Amino acid sequence: MSASGGTKAIIAALGANLAIAVAKFVAFAFSGSSSMLAEGVHSVADSGNQALLLLGGKKAKKAATEEHPFGYGRERYIYGFLVSIVLFTIGGVFALYEGYEKVQHPHEVEHWYWPIGVLVFAIVAEGFSFRTAIQESNGLRGRQTWAQFIRTAKAPELPVVLLEDFGALVGLVLALIGVGVSLLTGNGVWDGVGTLCIGALLVVIALVLASETKSLLLGEAAGPETVAGIREAIVDGDTVTRVIHMRTLHLGPEELLVAAKIAVQHDDTATEVARAIDAAEARIRVAVPIARVIYLEPDIYREQKAAPEAPAADKTA
Repeated sequence: MSASGGTKAIIAALGANLAIAVAKFVAFAFSGSSSMLAEGVHSVADSGNQALLLLGGKKAKKAATEEHPFGYGRERYIYGFLVSIVLFTIGGVFALYEGYEKVQHPHEVEHWYWPIGVLVFAIVAEGFSFRTAIQESNGLRGRQTWAQFIRTAKAPELPVVLLEDFGALVGLVLALIGVGVSLLTGNGVWDGVGTLCIGALLVVIALVLASETKSLLLGEAAGPETVAGIREAIVDGDTVTRVIHMRTLHLGPEELLVAAKIAVQHDDTATEVARAIDAAEARIRVAVPIARVIYLEPDIYREQKAAPEAPAADKTA
Protein backbone atom coordinates (compact mmCIF):
# COMPACT_ATOMS: atom_id res chain seq x y z
CA MET A 1 0.00 0.00 0.00
CA SER A 2 1.33 3.39 -0.89
CA ALA A 3 1.90 6.12 1.56
CA SER A 4 -1.24 7.79 0.43
CA GLY A 5 -3.13 4.73 1.61
CA GLY A 6 -2.54 5.88 5.17
CA THR A 7 -0.67 2.76 6.32
CA LYS A 8 0.88 4.60 9.25
CA ALA A 9 -2.52 5.83 10.40
CA ILE A 10 -4.01 2.33 10.05
CA ILE A 11 -1.28 0.71 12.13
CA ALA A 12 -1.51 3.41 14.78
CA ALA A 13 -5.27 2.94 14.98
CA LEU A 14 -4.90 -0.85 15.14
CA GLY A 15 -2.46 -0.71 18.04
CA ALA A 16 -4.57 1.81 19.94
CA ASN A 17 -7.81 -0.12 19.46
CA LEU A 18 -6.36 -3.47 20.54
CA ALA A 19 -5.02 -1.95 23.76
CA ILE A 20 -8.26 -0.09 24.41
CA ALA A 21 -10.42 -3.17 23.74
CA VAL A 22 -8.57 -5.17 26.38
CA ALA A 23 -8.86 -2.34 28.90
CA LYS A 24 -12.59 -1.89 28.24
CA PHE A 25 -13.44 -5.56 28.67
CA VAL A 26 -11.51 -5.65 31.94
CA ALA A 27 -13.45 -2.59 33.11
CA PHE A 28 -16.76 -4.20 32.08
CA ALA A 29 -15.90 -7.37 34.00
CA PHE A 30 -15.32 -5.40 37.20
CA SER A 31 -17.99 -2.69 36.83
CA GLY A 32 -20.83 -4.25 34.83
CA SER A 33 -21.16 -1.06 32.75
CA SER A 34 -23.03 -1.65 29.49
CA SER A 35 -21.33 1.42 28.03
CA MET A 36 -18.01 -0.33 28.69
CA LEU A 37 -19.22 -3.51 27.01
CA ALA A 38 -20.51 -1.59 23.97
CA GLU A 39 -17.30 0.39 23.75
CA GLY A 40 -15.27 -2.83 24.06
CA VAL A 41 -17.15 -4.38 21.15
CA HIS A 42 -16.68 -1.12 19.24
CA SER A 43 -12.91 -1.30 19.76
CA VAL A 44 -12.80 -4.94 18.62
CA ALA A 45 -14.77 -3.95 15.52
CA ASP A 46 -12.37 -1.06 14.93
CA SER A 47 -9.42 -3.46 15.18
CA GLY A 48 -11.10 -5.67 12.60
CA ASN A 49 -11.57 -2.59 10.43
CA GLN A 50 -7.85 -1.91 10.34
CA ALA A 51 -7.04 -5.57 9.67
CA LEU A 52 -9.41 -5.56 6.70
CA LEU A 53 -7.95 -2.33 5.33
CA LEU A 54 -4.43 -3.75 5.54
CA LEU A 55 -5.59 -6.96 3.86
CA GLY A 56 -7.26 -5.00 1.08
CA GLY A 57 -4.07 -3.02 0.51
CA LYS A 58 -2.07 -6.23 0.22
CA LYS A 59 -4.50 -7.87 -2.21
CA ALA A 60 -4.58 -4.72 -4.36
CA LYS A 61 -0.88 -5.22 -5.15
CA LYS A 62 -1.51 -8.41 -7.11
CA ALA A 63 -0.37 -8.24 -10.73
CA ALA A 64 -2.92 -8.00 -13.52
CA THR A 65 -4.09 -11.24 -15.11
CA GLU A 66 -5.92 -12.20 -18.30
CA GLU A 67 -9.12 -12.45 -16.28
CA HIS A 68 -8.48 -9.10 -14.57
CA PRO A 69 -6.45 -7.13 -17.13
CA PHE A 70 -6.73 -3.86 -15.23
CA GLY A 71 -5.39 -5.33 -12.01
CA TYR A 72 -6.81 -5.53 -8.50
CA GLY A 73 -6.66 -1.92 -7.35
CA ARG A 74 -10.36 -1.92 -6.49
CA GLU A 75 -9.76 -4.52 -3.78
CA ARG A 76 -9.15 -1.55 -1.50
CA TYR A 77 -12.60 -0.20 -2.29
CA ILE A 78 -14.21 -3.58 -1.62
CA TYR A 79 -12.57 -3.95 1.78
CA GLY A 80 -13.39 -0.35 2.63
CA PHE A 81 -17.02 -1.13 1.82
CA LEU A 82 -16.94 -4.23 4.02
CA VAL A 83 -15.59 -2.13 6.88
CA SER A 84 -18.29 0.50 6.51
CA ILE A 85 -21.18 -1.95 6.24
CA VAL A 86 -20.31 -5.02 8.29
CA LEU A 87 -18.12 -3.89 11.16
CA PHE A 88 -19.48 -0.42 11.77
CA THR A 89 -23.07 -1.61 11.52
CA ILE A 90 -22.45 -4.61 13.78
CA GLY A 91 -20.88 -2.31 16.36
CA GLY A 92 -23.74 0.18 16.08
CA VAL A 93 -26.56 -2.36 16.23
CA PHE A 94 -24.94 -4.15 19.18
CA ALA A 95 -24.57 -0.88 21.07
CA LEU A 96 -28.21 0.02 20.38
CA TYR A 97 -29.31 -3.38 21.69
CA GLU A 98 -27.16 -3.07 24.82
CA GLY A 99 -28.45 0.45 25.44
CA TYR A 100 -32.05 -0.67 25.09
CA GLU A 101 -31.50 -3.53 27.53
CA LYS A 102 -29.82 -1.18 30.00
CA VAL A 103 -32.68 1.34 29.83
CA GLN A 104 -35.25 -1.44 30.27
CA HIS A 105 -33.33 -3.13 33.10
CA PRO A 106 -31.08 -0.51 34.70
CA HIS A 107 -28.63 -1.29 37.49
CA GLU A 108 -26.05 0.77 39.30
CA VAL A 109 -22.51 0.99 37.98
CA GLU A 110 -20.19 -0.95 40.26
CA HIS A 111 -16.53 -0.11 40.87
CA TRP A 112 -16.91 3.23 39.11
CA TYR A 113 -13.17 3.86 39.03
CA TRP A 114 -12.68 1.09 36.45
CA PRO A 115 -14.81 2.57 33.66
CA ILE A 116 -13.70 6.12 34.42
CA GLY A 117 -10.02 5.15 34.33
CA VAL A 118 -10.38 3.13 31.15
CA LEU A 119 -12.34 5.87 29.41
CA VAL A 120 -9.69 8.46 30.20
CA PHE A 121 -6.96 6.09 28.94
CA ALA A 122 -8.97 5.33 25.80
CA ILE A 123 -9.53 9.01 25.04
CA VAL A 124 -5.78 9.62 25.20
CA ALA A 125 -5.00 6.59 22.99
CA GLU A 126 -7.70 7.40 20.44
CA GLY A 127 -6.55 11.01 20.43
CA PHE A 128 -3.06 9.87 19.44
CA SER A 129 -4.49 7.69 16.66
CA PHE A 130 -6.76 10.51 15.45
CA ARG A 131 -3.81 12.92 15.43
CA THR A 132 -1.80 10.49 13.27
CA ALA A 133 -4.69 10.17 10.79
CA ILE A 134 -5.06 13.96 10.62
CA GLN A 135 -1.33 14.43 9.94
CA GLU A 136 -1.39 11.89 7.08
CA SER A 137 -4.58 13.37 5.64
CA ASN A 138 -3.28 16.94 5.71
CA GLY A 139 -0.64 15.99 3.15
CA LEU A 140 -3.38 15.02 0.69
CA ARG A 141 -6.39 17.24 1.31
CA GLY A 142 -4.69 20.55 0.43
CA ARG A 143 -7.22 23.38 0.71
CA GLN A 144 -10.23 21.09 0.94
CA THR A 145 -12.42 21.10 4.02
CA TRP A 146 -12.59 17.85 5.96
CA ALA A 147 -16.05 17.13 4.56
CA GLN A 148 -14.80 17.70 1.00
CA PHE A 149 -11.78 15.48 1.61
CA ILE A 150 -13.92 12.59 2.87
CA ARG A 151 -16.29 12.97 -0.09
CA THR A 152 -13.60 13.19 -2.78
CA ALA A 153 -10.69 11.05 -1.49
CA LYS A 154 -9.94 8.21 -3.91
CA ALA A 155 -8.06 6.16 -1.29
CA PRO A 156 -10.70 4.78 1.13
CA GLU A 157 -8.37 4.08 4.06
CA LEU A 158 -7.86 7.57 5.43
CA PRO A 159 -11.55 8.59 5.40
CA VAL A 160 -12.38 5.30 7.15
CA VAL A 161 -9.74 5.81 9.84
CA LEU A 162 -10.64 9.47 10.28
CA LEU A 163 -14.35 8.81 10.78
CA GLU A 164 -13.64 5.73 12.87
CA ASP A 165 -11.35 7.64 15.23
CA PHE A 166 -13.70 10.61 15.35
CA GLY A 167 -16.61 8.31 16.15
CA ALA A 168 -14.56 6.53 18.79
CA LEU A 169 -13.61 9.79 20.51
CA VAL A 170 -17.18 11.07 20.52
CA GLY A 171 -18.41 7.67 21.70
CA LEU A 172 -15.90 7.65 24.55
CA VAL A 173 -17.05 11.08 25.66
CA LEU A 174 -20.68 9.90 25.51
CA ALA A 175 -19.79 6.82 27.53
CA LEU A 176 -17.97 8.98 30.08
CA ILE A 177 -21.00 11.25 30.38
CA GLY A 178 -23.36 8.25 30.72
CA VAL A 179 -21.28 6.63 33.44
CA GLY A 180 -20.74 9.95 35.20
CA VAL A 181 -24.43 10.89 35.29
CA SER A 182 -25.32 7.39 36.45
CA LEU A 183 -22.88 7.75 39.35
CA LEU A 184 -24.15 11.21 40.28
CA THR A 185 -27.83 10.31 40.15
CA GLY A 186 -27.62 6.67 41.18
CA ASN A 187 -29.80 5.88 38.17
CA GLY A 188 -28.33 3.29 35.78
CA VAL A 189 -30.68 4.38 32.99
CA TRP A 190 -28.21 7.10 32.04
CA ASP A 191 -25.57 4.48 31.34
CA GLY A 192 -28.01 2.94 28.86
CA VAL A 193 -28.77 6.34 27.32
CA GLY A 194 -25.05 6.85 26.72
CA THR A 195 -24.86 3.43 25.07
CA LEU A 196 -27.83 4.25 22.81
CA CYS A 197 -26.11 7.46 21.71
CA ILE A 198 -22.95 5.50 20.89
CA GLY A 199 -24.95 3.05 18.77
CA ALA A 200 -26.73 5.82 16.89
CA LEU A 201 -23.41 7.52 16.17
CA LEU A 202 -21.87 4.31 14.77
CA VAL A 203 -24.86 3.68 12.52
CA VAL A 204 -24.63 7.23 11.09
CA ILE A 205 -20.90 6.81 10.43
CA ALA A 206 -21.60 3.45 8.76
CA LEU A 207 -24.12 5.06 6.40
CA VAL A 208 -21.74 7.89 5.47
CA LEU A 209 -18.85 5.53 4.73
CA ALA A 210 -21.09 3.11 2.84
CA SER A 211 -22.28 5.93 0.59
CA GLU A 212 -18.76 7.13 -0.18
CA THR A 213 -17.22 3.70 -0.78
CA LYS A 214 -20.18 2.66 -2.94
CA SER A 215 -19.42 5.60 -5.21
CA LEU A 216 -15.80 4.46 -5.50
CA LEU A 217 -16.88 0.91 -6.30
CA LEU A 218 -19.17 2.15 -9.07
CA GLY A 219 -16.21 3.97 -10.60
CA GLU A 220 -15.26 7.61 -10.14
CA ALA A 221 -13.57 9.93 -12.59
CA ALA A 222 -10.44 11.89 -11.75
CA GLY A 223 -10.89 15.20 -9.96
CA PRO A 224 -11.26 18.47 -11.91
CA GLU A 225 -7.64 19.52 -11.35
CA THR A 226 -6.34 16.16 -12.57
CA VAL A 227 -8.58 16.25 -15.64
CA ALA A 228 -7.38 19.77 -16.47
CA GLY A 229 -3.76 18.66 -16.10
CA ILE A 230 -4.33 15.74 -18.48
CA ARG A 231 -5.98 17.96 -21.08
CA GLU A 232 -3.12 20.42 -20.93
CA ALA A 233 -0.57 17.64 -21.27
CA ILE A 234 -2.23 16.07 -24.30
CA VAL A 235 -2.29 19.15 -26.51
CA ASP A 236 1.07 20.19 -27.99
CA GLY A 237 -0.35 22.81 -30.38
CA ASP A 238 1.42 21.20 -33.31
CA THR A 239 0.27 17.70 -34.17
CA VAL A 240 -2.31 17.38 -31.39
CA THR A 241 -4.47 20.48 -31.59
CA ARG A 242 -7.22 19.75 -29.07
CA VAL A 243 -9.05 17.15 -26.99
CA ILE A 244 -12.34 16.32 -28.69
CA HIS A 245 -13.64 14.43 -25.66
CA MET A 246 -12.19 12.44 -22.80
CA ARG A 247 -13.09 9.96 -20.08
CA THR A 248 -11.17 9.10 -16.92
CA LEU A 249 -11.78 6.28 -14.45
CA HIS A 250 -10.04 5.28 -11.23
CA LEU A 251 -9.07 1.61 -11.47
CA GLY A 252 -7.77 2.00 -7.93
CA PRO A 253 -6.68 4.83 -5.65
CA GLU A 254 -3.31 5.18 -7.43
CA GLU A 255 -4.23 3.91 -10.89
CA LEU A 256 -6.11 5.98 -13.45
CA LEU A 257 -7.46 5.02 -16.86
CA VAL A 258 -7.50 7.79 -19.47
CA ALA A 259 -9.39 7.43 -22.76
CA ALA A 260 -9.55 10.38 -25.16
CA LYS A 261 -10.32 11.25 -28.74
CA ILE A 262 -7.78 13.83 -29.89
CA ALA A 263 -7.71 16.10 -32.92
CA VAL A 264 -4.70 15.89 -35.25
CA GLN A 265 -3.77 17.76 -38.42
CA HIS A 266 -5.59 16.39 -41.46
CA ASP A 267 -2.42 16.16 -43.53
CA ASP A 268 -0.24 14.39 -40.93
CA THR A 269 1.16 11.02 -41.88
CA ALA A 270 0.45 7.88 -39.88
CA THR A 271 4.02 7.95 -38.57
CA GLU A 272 3.66 11.53 -37.39
CA VAL A 273 0.36 10.75 -35.67
CA ALA A 274 1.83 7.67 -33.95
CA ARG A 275 4.78 9.71 -32.69
CA ALA A 276 2.46 12.45 -31.49
CA ILE A 277 0.37 9.93 -29.54
CA ASP A 278 3.48 8.44 -27.93
CA ALA A 279 4.66 11.92 -26.97
CA ALA A 280 1.23 12.83 -25.57
CA GLU A 281 1.17 9.66 -23.44
CA ALA A 282 4.60 10.50 -22.06
CA ARG A 283 3.46 14.04 -21.19
CA ILE A 284 0.35 12.70 -19.45
CA ARG A 285 2.42 10.34 -17.29
CA VAL A 286 4.73 13.16 -16.29
CA ALA A 287 1.81 15.47 -15.42
CA VAL A 288 -0.28 12.76 -13.73
CA PRO A 289 1.89 9.82 -12.64
CA ILE A 290 -1.09 7.69 -11.61
CA ALA A 291 -2.32 7.65 -15.24
CA ARG A 292 -1.23 4.05 -15.87
CA VAL A 293 -3.62 3.01 -18.67
CA ILE A 294 -3.95 5.48 -21.56
CA TYR A 295 -5.91 5.11 -24.80
CA LEU A 296 -5.69 7.97 -27.30
CA GLU A 297 -7.70 7.84 -30.52
CA PRO A 298 -6.69 10.30 -33.27
CA ASP A 299 -9.38 11.97 -35.33
CA ILE A 300 -10.03 15.02 -37.47
CA TYR A 301 -11.88 17.64 -35.44
CA ARG A 302 -15.47 18.34 -36.41
CA GLU A 303 -17.89 20.34 -34.30
CA GLN A 304 -20.42 17.51 -34.06
CA LYS A 305 -17.75 15.21 -32.56
CA ALA A 306 -16.75 17.65 -29.87
CA ALA A 307 -19.75 17.20 -27.61
CA PRO A 308 -21.00 13.61 -27.28
CA GLU A 309 -23.38 12.71 -24.53
CA ALA A 310 -21.18 13.25 -21.47
CA PRO A 311 -20.90 15.05 -18.15
CA ALA A 312 -20.22 18.74 -18.52
CA ALA A 313 -16.74 18.38 -17.05
CA ASP A 314 -15.67 16.15 -19.96
CA LYS A 315 -16.88 18.41 -22.76
CA THR A 316 -14.41 20.44 -24.75
CA ALA A 317 -14.82 24.16 -24.21
